Amino acid sequence: MAVTIKNSHWPQLNFSDYGDTLATVQLWTQIVGKIRLRKSPWLNHSWHVSLYISARGLTTNSIPYDGGCFDIEFDFVSHLLVVRNSAGQTGTIELRSLSVAGFYEHLMKLLPEMGIDVEIYAKPNEVDPAIPFAEDETHKTYDGAAMNKLWQAMVNVNNVFKRFRAGFSGKCSPEHIFWGAFDLAVTRFSGRTAPLHPGGAPNMPVRVMQEAYSHEVSSCGFWPGSADSPHAIFYSYCYPTLDAFSKQIVEPSQAGFNADLGEFVLPYDAIRSAKDPEAVLLRFLQTTYEAAAHTGNWDRPAMEADLTIYER
Repeated sequence: MAVTIKNSHWPQLNFSDYGDTLATVQLWTQIVGKIRLRKSPWLNHSWHVSLYISARGLTTNSIPYDGGCFDIEFDFVSHLLVVRNSAGQTGTIELRSLSVAGFYEHLMKLLPEMGIDVEIYAKPNEVDPAIPFAEDETHKTYDGAAMNKLWQAMVNVNNVFKRFRAGFSGKCSPEHIFWGAFDLAVTRFSGRTAPLHPGGAPNMPVRVMQEAYSHEVSSCGFWPGSADSPHAIFYSYCYPTLDAFSKQIVEPSQAGFNADLGEFVLPYDAIRSAKDPEAVLLRFLQTTYEAAAHTGNWDRPAMEADLTIYER
């Protein structure tokens, strides 16, 4: 029996359509994210490096520099990288099938022309091999229509993540994209410190991982896949992870615990094919959070709140 898609604004995602483009764009975002990292004060859990969903694509939001601030936005509608500063200047780079090396060269030339002086660690993190940006002529694919479709899906995910975040009055991250793995995530914190994290991400300093997981977390996100695992998924994990976490019952029925990843996963297609995708995704986020909070003995009454009363 064919499934009727009620909410057609959740686009169909085929990794074969956007995989090569994603590999290139992820490395472009690493360059932009590292610029934000260098020019921003360090925030807990590396929140100062991430990107955010915007009405046109992905943005850094404002970044301080001498004399004002600037921002950088990937515009996946007009297919431009846009750099703006508070002095009123705007610079652009066309998003096209341009190598990582070419993108890096253009951007690092544009920034000084706008009075922005910055040097970055010019190799990617959390990928292997880590080809220096200035030498990477391998990744050079950009399909604008495919990238726009993936971004549209992430807009929908971001909206649901915002709703989920609103039900928690404890410490919680923004909804943001970490360019290391290119996942859109939101993370809740119990308020307690966690055991020292062992690290393990490729080309990532252990001390950065340990600061990121310095406190107990329940984290959920959307990941568009990779060449080794070419399917978009939602995920949810906690740190530290107790054995009982994997045995908790979560919703919807298509969700399950992946022992290799150490987290609950749910295929993107399970959400897209649902009669009410937003409601089903919220149930996944809520029940996996409850699994983490229950097994981790979180003080839920102190950190949960129904803030919808203020919307009336």
